[in-house]
Amino acid sequence: MYKIYSIIINSRVKKKRRVNFISIRKVKFYTKETLKLFNIALLAFGFIIAIILIKYKPMYEVKVSGERVGYVENKQQLDDLIEKDVENYTAKNIEKVDLVENPEYELKFVEKTKESNESEIIVALQKELDITYKYYEIYSNEQTIEKVDTMQIAEQIINDINILSEKQQNLNINEKTTKNIEELGTNTLEVAENNIIQKLDIDTSKAITHINGIKISSLPVSGVISSRYGVSSSIRSSRHTGLDIATKKGTPIKVIANGNVIFARRNGAYGNLVKVDHGNGVETWYAHASEIYVKEGQKVKAGDIIASVGSTGNSTGPHLHLEVRINGKHVNPQKYLYNN
Repeated sequence: MYKIYSIIINSRVKKKRRVNFISIRKVKFYTKETLKLFNIALLAFGFIIAIILIKYKPMYEVKVSGERVGYVENKQQLDDLIEKDVENYTAKNIEKVDLVENPEYELKFVEKTKESNESEIIVALQKELDITYKYYEIYSNEQTIEKVDTMQIAEQIINDINILSEKQQNLNINEKTTKNIEELGTNTLEVAENNIIQKLDIDTSKAITHINGIKISSLPVSGVISSRYGVSSSIRSSRHTGLDIATKKGTPIKVIANGNVIFARRNGAYGNLVKVDHGNGVETWYAHASEIYVKEGQKVKAGDIIASVGSTGNSTGPHLHLEVRINGKHVNPQKYLYNN
């Protein structure tokens, strides 16, 4: 009985082992077949990608307000450009800039002939900017008379007009902001000054003919004003400290009032320069001369010829650069000369 039982047990164990062996073989077979299929699929996928890459390349499609505006290869590069040229967008009268719509990116395969167009995308984004502009109103009796770009220009206009009219005009400045660029309508210093003089009917015929008590008896030269006081230019690093009067080379330069020559030689960007001390803290400077006819320490009278017009130093053509200084600070020569 025991022997029969043992035979039955052994038979079942062997059968189980045989089943397990068959199952392992099936698993190995199907695993091998699966790997073969996977390798074939991977190879096919790689082949397809290779074909795609021969004709196409990955690029980011860029949309603004849901509309495609172009493609870029480097998203970070475009983001840097947006920060530089859009979010930090600067131009005349701009106070604040807000980007209303951020760009949307989607990676796509496009034909290899497709080129990125960052500049066009930047232009499209700039059209989506919410810009706040700032300007300054000059007004009298609550009525706007003129608009200018900066507080400095507005203050200079009021100062100039008060001097020209020999009395204080009721002119005030108001800082304004707008989102409508058509509301700006600002004018330059010269245009705004002339407009205010005409609108307020200011009589400038009795404009002062002295500088801090020093009588002006002569104009230095006759000519055309080519650059006014306070303007900016590509040839200088700061605002213009004098008045440029263009005329032909060699034209005699006359001193405008009695005084003493305190400087008469070359001086960097000024070229050949003559400085005259008139007393009461008043000095006049005559720059870019072709020749100097006076010496330091020499006394001069109004109308004396002290130099001739030239183009020495930092100059783009023959002209007199005239500066007026009071207690070491330059002021606008047109407050005293060439009022027309």
